[in-house]
Amino acid sequence: MNHPLIEGQDFYYDEHGYVVFTEAYHTAKGYCCGHGCRHCPFEYESVPEPRRTALIEEKQKALIPKS
Repeated sequence: MNHPLIEGQDFYYDEHGYVVFTEAYHTAKGYCCGHGCRHCPFEYESVPEPRRTALIEEKQKALIPKS
């Protein structure tokens, strides 16, 4: 990624003021960095176990609609 980061496209600030990279940013980067990023499109492939499994489970639970 050789361009300046654009807020709202490459990242945003969450409710705690942390920088959160978007899925678009990660996709353009092209690989999982292994840090367990919130919007990782690579199924956390570089995150070591057991954290990888926990992150995948959390992501799946967030996709299930609450009744």
